Amino acid sequence: MTRARKELVSVETTPYYHCICRCVRRAFLCGEDSYSGKNYEHRRGWVLERLRELQGVFAVDVCAYAVMSNRLAMTGSDHGNPRKDRRKMV
Repeated sequence: MTRARKELVSVETTPYYHCICRCVRRAFLCGEDSYSGKNYEHRRGWVLERLRELQGVFAVDVCAYAVMSNRLAMTGSDHGNPRKDRRKMV
């Protein structure tokens, strides 16, 4: 059953969240695919640009990220966090 975000996320308890998005079926996000021989390295810049854009749209601070060949991992913090020393992705 679906639950509202306010029931799942407690900024007071855990201000940072680790999110992962993974490719399936041997798909490559970036890097060189040894199976097909294609190079998808150009996508790494696209992903970084999109993260910067979405950071403002969804009111989330991106604290750390990693773009790997088959997945994207990101650690983020909600803007509701009362800490004043939040850092944004440059």
